[in-house]
Amino acid sequence: MAVIDFGGTKEEVVTSEEFSLEKAREILKDEVIAILGYGVQGPGQALNMKDNGFQVIVGQREGTQSWEKAIADGFVPGETLFPIKEAAQKGTVVQYLLSDAGQVATWPMIKECLNPGDALYFSHGFGIVYKEQTGIVPPDNVDVILVAPKGSGKTVRTNFLDGSGINSSFAIFQDSTGKAKERTIALGIAIGSGYLFPTTFKNEVLSDLTGERGVLMGCLAGVMEAQYNLLRKHGHSPSESFNETVEELTQSLIRLVAQNGMDWMFGNCSTTAQRGALDWAPKFRDAVVPVFDDLYESVQNGTETKRTLDRNSAPDYRERLEEELSVIRNSEMWRTGAAVRALRPENREKK
Repeated sequence: MAVIDFGGTKEEVVTSEEFSLEKAREILKDEVIAILGYGVQGPGQALNMKDNGFQVIVGQREGTQSWEKAIADGFVPGETLFPIKEAAQKGTVVQYLLSDAGQVATWPMIKECLNPGDALYFSHGFGIVYKEQTGIVPPDNVDVILVAPKGSGKTVRTNFLDGSGINSSFAIFQDSTGKAKERTIALGIAIGSGYLFPTTFKNEVLSDLTGERGVLMGCLAGVMEAQYNLLRKHGHSPSESFNETVEELTQSLIRLVAQNGMDWMFGNCSTTAQRGALDWAPKFRDAVVPVFDDLYESVQNGTETKRTLDRNSAPDYRERLEEELSVIRNSEMWRTGAAVRALRPENREKK
């Protein structure tokens, strides 16, 4: 591992410089890696490992859109694509990438498929950490490991294709074989991680659930909506309100932050923007502290887990989800967004 100074705190990380793809191939050369679930994380991780030369099979319910997507992506029924149980039986590394609710529903079946020495792999600590609610308690004779890409499944694939990779955390919950750590890091390299940093299952799930509900998605969506509505209330046009709220952020400023940091972005904006951002950032920070305190407590005490499992396990979940998403999709703000995106030069050229 390499020791990196992160803002005054030193951490160990793993990159492909000290743990090469060739080394990962050697460690995993006798493994059959079974990807269970081909929805969010499954496609990116499966295709990246396949392209990197690992022995990958996919387990997915037959007749679903995800089954057809796996076929379209080159997996062959009866050869590299199987029903979930059959894939789990064939795998020596079982990558459990079904949704959290899906993992709960299928766990009794998957548990029966695990053999001594297998590795049970997660990309989210949810099922293990909240075992009282999920019932997921692995047998003692398997490795229980985690590699969690810090991005969407689509980004796992697109970053791999453009050569940048995506950062991932890794953790070992149970080392039955004595080789769980090298297996885990090898799998992290195999899926195309930019670098890997150590965590625990508990810390991964607490930070992940907080981040999704906070800055990464929930907070971002809420703050955007608040600013857009404020501008509209004061007579600004839909186009102007959307561009000042979303388009400039996603198409310009956030890219500058990604390249060189927030201070660099501030330093490369107008002096008027600099002054306003520096003055108002602490006010926004202090205003949302109580909300984040509530959020973290809700994650920590299992309230978010219960809500997730209750809602996502309901038989009409997908119908209710589509209703919720349609409200967002059909709002003025995001209908404006669709129109703005269509006007981008690259989209006009496609017509």
